[in-house]
Amino acid sequence: MTDSFGGPKPLRPATLLVHGGGVRTPFGETSEALFLTQGYVFASMEACAARFAGEEPGFVYSRYGNPTVAMFEDRMALLEGAEAARATATGMAAVTAAVMSQVRAGDHVVAARALFGACRYIVEDHLPRYGVASSLVDGVDLDQWRAAMRPETRVLFLESPTNPCLDVYDIAAIAKIAHDAGAILVVDNVFATPMLQKPLTLGADLVVYSATKHIDGGGRCLGGVILGAKALVEADLQQFLRQTGPALSPFNAWVLLKALETLAIRVERQTKSAARIADFLSEQPAVAFVRYPGRADHPHADIARRQMSGGGTLIAFEIVGGKPAAFAFGRALTLIKISSNLGDAKSLITHPATTTHHRLAPEARAALGVTEGLVRLSVGLEDEEDLIDDLKAALGALERNDIAAE
Repeated sequence: MTDSFGGPKPLRPATLLVHGGGVRTPFGETSEALFLTQGYVFASMEACAARFAGEEPGFVYSRYGNPTVAMFEDRMALLEGAEAARATATGMAAVTAAVMSQVRAGDHVVAARALFGACRYIVEDHLPRYGVASSLVDGVDLDQWRAAMRPETRVLFLESPTNPCLDVYDIAAIAKIAHDAGAILVVDNVFATPMLQKPLTLGADLVVYSATKHIDGGGRCLGGVILGAKALVEADLQQFLRQTGPALSPFNAWVLLKALETLAIRVERQTKSAARIADFLSEQPAVAFVRYPGRADHPHADIARRQMSGGGTLIAFEIVGGKPAAFAFGRALTLIKISSNLGDAKSLITHPATTTHHRLAPEARAALGVTEGLVRLSVGLEDEEDLIDDLKAALGALERNDIAAE
């Protein structure tokens, strides 16, 4: 990419999100083209053979690669500062592929205990079925990471900030532990978004996203993406994706490309609103505590300041009175919607103990801080005053006992 005078000039993230990775057809369309095709035609058998052998560039089958999907991958790689990216049908497909492609029977994976429920399933239940042992640790405690390492450890896996309690882990320190043992670090960066945190610059080897969340940001489609060094992505990971087939739909890739154009302004606005709302919630009698990485009272505020450029779009807080009060509070909201999704233009709230983390045993949830009164708020693009009014009314009704508990 060059500037308007023809000279090389690094482009900033907001500009990359609009122009990065774009390829135009001879028709010169303004918007990226949508290629809804399964396969491709070759000029000759010789050309087809050369394409399949990787001797000439081009697409061979849309399970392996597609022009619209490739534009999404290229734009994400430019934004993340990665050498390569591969898109997947969902965020969980990205997590599964990133981890499974790196291990073999007899290997070992260490993961932070605080993970999204489906990620815990992959680590705790799925990997052992294929002879891959796993260990869970307190992600904050670096000594636990070190103690869990074995000669056969191949992958360390974490998300930061975590779902749903927004713990923040020292990615650089954990990356060093991984590399000292000859392992790689995979980081799920979905809560921070690529706008607020760059795990690759902190030492991570692979970064994964559920593009379903902030990257789409409109509740329209599913998607995932894995990013990292070219050598790592094009080795076992690319072969795993090619043969197992979790390909991103070209239509979804096109939706995600268009969504990326507004990602910077959306995250900036949502983060600003979230910081204000977190401060408001911290002053409410019906709220036992607030967890927001942008606040000075966050238990890992020093790490958050060091590796994140903002507090993010999500807030975790506990309603006094446990599950009955949390449910009553949810019923009293009129603007904020109840949903297990996040990163949307609409503000969404969920009760993790009965949704995202319901499959964990009560003692496992308690160890993570997922209490019966905990709720997770994903702040959207509404006017922050309207959101505060909605929260204030629901909390006020709860305090006055105007709403019945379940």
